[in-house]
Amino acid sequence: MAVQKLYAGAKLREVRTRLSLTQKAFAAKLGVSLPYLNQMENNNRPVSTGVVLALAQEFGLDVTELSAGETGRIVSDMQEALADPVFTDPPQLADLRLTASNAPGLARAFLELHRAYRQSHERLASLDEALGQQGGPTVVSPWEEVRDFFHYCDNYIDAVDHAAERVGLSHPEGAVAAATARLESLGIVIVDAPNGPVRQFDAETRTLTLSARADRETRRFQLLHQLALLTQSDLLNATLDLARFQSPEARAIAQVGLANYFAGAALMPYRQFLQAAAELRHDLEALARRFGASIEQVAHRLSTLQRPGAKGVPFFFVRVDQAGTITKRHSAARLQFARFGGACPLWNVHRAFETPAEFLRQLAETPDGVRYISLARDVSKTAGAWGAPVRRYAIALGCEIAHAGALVYADGLDLSRATAFEPIGISCRICDRPNCHQRSVPPLERRLEVTPDTRDILPYRVAR
Repeated sequence: MAVQKLYAGAKLREVRTRLSLTQKAFAAKLGVSLPYLNQMENNNRPVSTGVVLALAQEFGLDVTELSAGETGRIVSDMQEALADPVFTDPPQLADLRLTASNAPGLARAFLELHRAYRQSHERLASLDEALGQQGGPTVVSPWEEVRDFFHYCDNYIDAVDHAAERVGLSHPEGAVAAATARLESLGIVIVDAPNGPVRQFDAETRTLTLSARADRETRRFQLLHQLALLTQSDLLNATLDLARFQSPEARAIAQVGLANYFAGAALMPYRQFLQAAAELRHDLEALARRFGASIEQVAHRLSTLQRPGAKGVPFFFVRVDQAGTITKRHSAARLQFARFGGACPLWNVHRAFETPAEFLRQLAETPDGVRYISLARDVSKTAGAWGAPVRRYAIALGCEIAHAGALVYADGLDLSRATAFEPIGISCRICDRPNCHQRSVPPLERRLEVTPDTRDILPYRVAR
């Protein structure tokens, strides 16, 4: 497979601006000519190995920051948005990459505009009776706005993570013992209840009620969540202020997300968890036992290990429901998920519902030629009582094949055999595989060949 060239002009400009250096001074420190630096900053030339080494040696830069992770996410998001039939002549992939690299702000503005259009269109389609009424302005869905916030933060919030780590390591018996002691010092009584919400805090009586029906891992997590709300409000609000959400609803949802982040980071302190993950070769069950967490909590935490200077394996993590709708998504790898709709049906996460409590392994290759190892498992959740509804989900965790040696799940798999890798995509509209038997709609950028007298798996052929 060809080595991918590194274009990081926007990041180079950001580093130079942060250091208050002119192009001439910056070029001198990097040991390159001024024209060469100018070409790199404008993405006319890739960043050379010598420049990468100079950035690390001269400025102590974590060179992983130069990766095209955010650019890849923006390109993937733009491809999917441009797959909308409203765009009759979408730009070429090379143009999208150029825009994402040189003008990421413009690219995000385009995505916001398309999302507003899409939501407006869907609202009109589903509310026929309101077509003749005066409607309010189109607004961004608070849920999607918050999801994008975490998505573009690489699912890592440094200040919150460090604060949670301090709590997690502050008591010899761990984060839950520390949280219990701290809440009790604040005069808060912790009680169990056979019915009611999973967690409920009464500020007047200073009572925190946890559902006796919830499993142990959920109760521990909710205890730490409440600790975050009560003792970390200044930190959470400062983070929310920086995010500048567009509505009170989005801010409130993000507050819940940040408290959840704190709970997971306290239960699994960063450096301690990073070391254990490497030691146990990312065995989810072994990590869950060691930290008293659920399989889903462990998988999600693994996807957040993006601390500068101490990064873990760049995992992707996703959770889907039985309809294939993505309810959680994050990728520190090059693999990106569909923003709208479901994931590729050839992905093993959809088969996890058929094999409860079992791990499914899959070697997969995306249309760009990148190969991955993917682990899937159902994480269906009962309400702890007979007749109570079951919430059915499945999760997938994976990484590029270059990191497979760090995963116990890769043992016994033939990583050298090309045919071992199943072809998967992102979504049908932006996947150009010509012979996919699970294709639901044609790819947008390919010409179709339709022969009325011939019918194969699909009623058309995708021209190569």
